[in-house]
Amino acid sequence: MSFTLQSVVSSKTLYAPQRFLLYGVQGIGKTLCASTLASPIILRTEDGTSAIDVPTFPDLARTYEDVTQAISALHGEHPYRTLVIDSVDWMEQLVWDHVCAKHPDAQGHPLPSIEAIGYGKGYIEADAYWRYIQSGLDSLRFKKGMQIVIIAHAEVKTFCPPDGDQYDRYQPKLQKRAFALWQEWADEVFFVNYRRRMIDNGQNSRSKRAEGDGARVIFTSERPAYLAKNRWSMPDEIYVGQDRTWKPLHDTLRQCIGEQYPYPFTDKQEA
Repeated sequence: MSFTLQSVVSSKTLYAPQRFLLYGVQGIGKTLCASTLASPIILRTEDGTSAIDVPTFPDLARTYEDVTQAISALHGEHPYRTLVIDSVDWMEQLVWDHVCAKHPDAQGHPLPSIEAIGYGKGYIEADAYWRYIQSGLDSLRFKKGMQIVIIAHAEVKTFCPPDGDQYDRYQPKLQKRAFALWQEWADEVFFVNYRRRMIDNGQNSRSKRAEGDGARVIFTSERPAYLAKNRWSMPDEIYVGQDRTWKPLHDTLRQCIGEQYPYPFTDKQEA
């Protein structure tokens, strides 16, 4: 490497395929959304893709070794340009099981729970295995030119800011250390939810009810109600509605990232 003033270049020339963390409420179409990116292949830790025509490994990843083997296999020759992991919160249990196997009990059996290691040590140990997976995914980006989409389910957690009162928000359904690792690793964290509006229950009622027509919205910037981020000055909300091709997302990525963004649509859509 050359760290001289003569070697300085524009950071825009250092563009690499993007790392997306896509999370949302159950059944909203996270996997379908990810599968609309170019030439996808799905690494499944849960079985939720049977209704989608997309390449996938024939078996579920049921162990940590299965995950690393799949990532290693993708370093070979193949036509895929997007790796989708569905989902990272189900993968979390595989990492925990791997940590437990490193700590057998008196009878030589793996500990029944990562909590049994004590004092949060198991979660700290899991960091190394998460980072190993992340390094493998980054290798796919730089060596194979693949963009990575990590899918996660959403959960509502109480957030306690140091400068104010606590409140509830949506965030990826992960243990807090893993959650921090993945949200820091990702270039974009997108939260997908339904558009809804609040309606008064009646003239004499103080309560309201939520109504919606199933229209989907991608939130790209953090708000008190949810975690999100992006690196490309995207609009705070991308209205998708009922579009099953998720074209508004691709249009936004292409517009904000520009010519550097190499994969705006799947091969089927491009055709």
